[in-house]
Amino acid sequence: MTRDLTVSEVRLTPILVADPPLLNTQGVHQPYTPRLIVEVVTADGTSGVGETYGDTKYLELARPLAGKLVGRQVSDLNGLFAVAEDVAVDGSRASDRLDVGGLRGVQTSDKLRLSVLSAFEVACLDALGKALGLPVHALLGGKLRDEVEYSAYLFYKYAAHPEGVAGEQDDWGAALDPAGVVAQARRFKERYGFTSFKLKGGVFPPDQEIAAIRALAEEFPGHPLRLDPNGAWSVETSVKVAEELRDVLEYLEDPALGTPAMAEVAARLKGAERWGSPQAFSSGGASDKGGGGRRAGVPLATNMCVTTFDEIKEAFTQGAVQVVLSDHHYWGGLRNTRELAAICRAFGVGVSMHSNTHLGISLAAMTHVASTVPGLHHACDTHYPWQSEDVITERIAFTGGRVAVPDAPGLGVTLDRERLAALHERWLADDGGLRDRDDAAAMRVADPGWVTPTVPRW
Repeated sequence: MTRDLTVSEVRLTPILVADPPLLNTQGVHQPYTPRLIVEVVTADGTSGVGETYGDTKYLELARPLAGKLVGRQVSDLNGLFAVAEDVAVDGSRASDRLDVGGLRGVQTSDKLRLSVLSAFEVACLDALGKALGLPVHALLGGKLRDEVEYSAYLFYKYAAHPEGVAGEQDDWGAALDPAGVVAQARRFKERYGFTSFKLKGGVFPPDQEIAAIRALAEEFPGHPLRLDPNGAWSVETSVKVAEELRDVLEYLEDPALGTPAMAEVAARLKGAERWGSPQAFSSGGASDKGGGGRRAGVPLATNMCVTTFDEIKEAFTQGAVQVVLSDHHYWGGLRNTRELAAICRAFGVGVSMHSNTHLGISLAAMTHVASTVPGLHHACDTHYPWQSEDVITERIAFTGGRVAVPDAPGLGVTLDRERLAALHERWLADDGGLRDRDDAAAMRVADPGWVTPTVPRW
């Protein structure tokens, strides 16, 4: 039987999802964060889902793109890019400067489009997989592993959102010192089995964060550890921290802001000349994951200075980064993620996966594409354990810190329409104060005297 896979309808549902008071260098997470759920429906009734950022600047692009998709074949994935290029971007929304507040790199017009297109591509792949009876990983060429390893994402954290601010309660408690960070890591390991740990830094003076990493290394000897201050440090501070933690860090993520600063850090670290070899990042041995004794140097990772294809040449030729943390949301989807991984492989640069606040649809998509990437030797990041709410009928489970790669048709998840509707109602009821992520504004509620720090902060 021939199926009609013409796109007949595209549904866009902006939602607000509960988020704990997690701290970063720019402030603290708001009690709710915006996400956008995309549904693509074909003429024969097959539907697929995708997920991306829900801030206003993304919704402004998603609406016209949705209209342009109707009437096209759900399999016309390459055509999505041509369609997206025809969507105009408000010039005031775009910038070539690094978006420190958003913590995800430059915000060019092309990148904004890709950040929206990615959800449409995932939805189309989900629908196509269902129609063909194939999992998404099969549409990407087939999985190379049956499960994908993820890292616990540790944050400095308040016990709760400020008094009087509407928000959901959580049972994680506060983490404002090394003891609190270690306690949080223990819970992550007990609940989800994680054996790799990443700490969001740039919150306290570097010596305090060095102490936290040391405490983690003592509590979890031999476990891969990462530290990510989101570009909050100077070159001098970055070098100092890298030297002090060189025996325990798997990698140091975005210690300084921008490719020139990262390149200078890399050049000044001892043993930097050894990082250029593919063997340093592709062997998959214990030395790749840290915790194995003193090494020549600490690799630098990024999800801020390499977030578009245009930025690759400068960063790679200057030796600024040794691990790229991909993110299908802003790289333009799952197929672009595989193209990025291939380029990294050609340059001997490691690859793993960045995470922002996300739900189960995105985690499923991340798992499918990660299962197809050769040489994935670093556990992927995920915020998912922090999200108490979801829009799928069954939460995705972690076993031993890993997610099993689904073999069901499409993404292997089912939309919970009742829950989706409830989270959309929350978005509709909001007065606009939460429809755009603003960590600095949230911090000013907790601390009225808060001034967004300049970078470098230390």
